[in-house]
Amino acid sequence: MSQYLSGNQISLLCNGTDYFPALISAIENAKYEIYLLTYIFELDKTGERIGDALLQAAKRGVSVHLLVDGFGSRSLSKNYIRKLKDSGVEVLFFRPKISPWTLKRSRLRRLHSKVSVVDGAVAFVGGINIIDDDNTPSHIPPRIDYAVQISGPLLKDIHGNVKHIWKGVCRRQFYQTRQTTAKIDSAPLSNGGIRAAYLVRDNLKHRRDIENAYLSAIESAKSEIIIANAYFLPGLRFRHALRDAVDRGVSVKLLLQQRTEYLFLDFATRALYTSLLSQGIHIYEYHKSHMHSKVAVIDERLSIAGSSNIDPFSLFLSLEANIIIDNQSFTKQLSQHLKQTIDTGAVLITKDEWQKHHYVKRLMSWFVYGFLKVMLGAIGYPEHA
Repeated sequence: MSQYLSGNQISLLCNGTDYFPALISAIENAKYEIYLLTYIFELDKTGERIGDALLQAAKRGVSVHLLVDGFGSRSLSKNYIRKLKDSGVEVLFFRPKISPWTLKRSRLRRLHSKVSVVDGAVAFVGGINIIDDDNTPSHIPPRIDYAVQISGPLLKDIHGNVKHIWKGVCRRQFYQTRQTTAKIDSAPLSNGGIRAAYLVRDNLKHRRDIENAYLSAIESAKSEIIIANAYFLPGLRFRHALRDAVDRGVSVKLLLQQRTEYLFLDFATRALYTSLLSQGIHIYEYHKSHMHSKVAVIDERLSIAGSSNIDPFSLFLSLEANIIIDNQSFTKQLSQHLKQTIDTGAVLITKDEWQKHHYVKRLMSWFVYGFLKVMLGAIGYPEHA
């Protein structure tokens, strides 16, 4: 796990409403280089705005590097990619070969990080893809999601990681990238700033950094834990940590999505409801819109935000990037937004209601959960994780 660094300026960005204007502004003011890593790049009105900003930056002589996932961005048209490249934008696909029905672990490893770095001076880390907030079929927009904007000493870690990923893809694809030298000012800010650490999950040195950061934060909790996660299927260690927190008198709230998006994963998650509810954990399902959040707050002291879901695909397979923030003011802001989201768009799932009225759903959930465990076992997911 990366070390905490003080002296950072970090802003909470709620939904694309905050995120996309901030990202576009940074791109428009870029002087040297831009790295943008994303799982999904959708060519809707938001994607076009981001793409146009990247295109104009390249025309100004900025070195622009766009890395998208081969599966998440598979619908990105070849004509648009050619347009970007013709304007000077370097575009690469992480693992372009896709086969969604294979159990080959290498094909299931995806670039799920959503990280942008501009001139080595400002970065964005979060769970928000390049896709329009209004793209929430049958739900009231916007999609609920978060990102953070960062400047300060932490940029050195973020910038280094992003360049490392880019260069690794270039080597594997025999691509000669454009070399740039961006100046990084890693001096602490004069106002003291915020203490934070940059966390990644990869398949070499940082396999469990994000999961371990979650576990450490949960184990330190004294009063309250709120976890908002779109795809929640934790392993035994994580579930035991939550149970132990409740036993210590900590209020544990899970904000999960009601919407069924990935049938197997959604059913498997609900297989855990009976156990979680029996342990005194409060479960809220968000029904107003599509919830894509991957954040947590601990005691209004620690915040976690980023791209990582709490499921085997994020914690065991994908490339992920999170920020953990040790700051009361920031955490209080995120906590208030989460509580407002619960109050205005979520339904509390009680133990009695779940037991009495969802027999068929519970039965199907356990069937799917068992099937999914067999599939995960086939690709080497540890039983005790």
